[in-house]
Amino acid sequence: MGNRAFPMIYGTALVLFTAYISLDTFVLPKNYQTDATQINTAMFTETDSDASVTESAAEASGTGTVTEAQSQHHFGGKAAAYDEETLAEKQNAAADSLQVSADSSPQITLTEYEEHNTHIYVADVIADSADAIKTAFAGDTYGRNVTANTSQIAAAHNAVLAVNGDNYGTQERGCVIRNGIVYRDSGGRNDVLCIDADGTMRVVSPDAYSADELVEQGVWQAFSFGPGLVENGQITVTPAQEVGKAKASNPRTAIGQISANHYIFVVSDGRTAESEGLSLYELAEFMQKLGAETAYNLDGGGSSTMYYNGQVVNQPTSGGRIKERSVSDIVYIG
Repeated sequence: MGNRAFPMIYGTALVLFTAYISLDTFVLPKNYQTDATQINTAMFTETDSDASVTESAAEASGTGTVTEAQSQHHFGGKAAAYDEETLAEKQNAAADSLQVSADSSPQITLTEYEEHNTHIYVADVIADSADAIKTAFAGDTYGRNVTANTSQIAAAHNAVLAVNGDNYGTQERGCVIRNGIVYRDSGGRNDVLCIDADGTMRVVSPDAYSADELVEQGVWQAFSFGPGLVENGQITVTPAQEVGKAKASNPRTAIGQISANHYIFVVSDGRTAESEGLSLYELAEFMQKLGAETAYNLDGGGSSTMYYNGQVVNQPTSGGRIKERSVSDIVYIG
């Protein structure tokens, strides 16, 4: 009995320790900073050139502000196949059918596409300044495993448009800069997306700069999920590349830039009979077709959610059902 007791005690202790580590890492919330709502606006200055850039971009794309009723009407229609018409024709048709106007900023145009047997939702955003792109934490708390639905976080911050972020709270490493404030300065292993105060996006190596150095350079937002999809208009992932052990076809969330202060938010459905989902390479190709000079992959799978004017416009999946999965953070226009 004595000879068998030690292995039993050791085995039980090991199981309990493993269970604790798993709970501590993936389940138990840890609040590192509550009321994490600071905004560093010191890096922004208003100039006439900023306004002229936005006005010229609006004229070029023919897009404008979309009302809630117009958005609902457009998304209720049949998804059009991307290959059936050029990007310019698609954008002009969407603008005409939505009867958009260009008298306010930011200007948002929503369009639904169908590629690779998958519904894809695109929000084209033209802003006066990069400070139109804001971020928020679940419960306004920076921490680990502190989560809420994208729609809940968006509603709490009066967001007009929102997508899920990089779900930083499930990771111990990775640079976290939100609204110009440094929350985590840990390089990690993933590409870092920087949204600069001058309205540009860039993808940098995780060990290229410290978080403080990035803020000194004017970085307004930084995400560490990745990978980067498009840089300088060229696809930067391979057809075989994936995120960790993710399947080839998944719901996806990405953000990209066409020109200064001209952004695209993209969410695809997946894992359903109606929508197969996209591979990373398919997502990169799609972002490139939209004209993205820079594009970046955010958290996907069950996290992928797009919210607009009080409603979730895509079909997020979680646990095999159509429902939202709680996430750590969102990117939004409000």
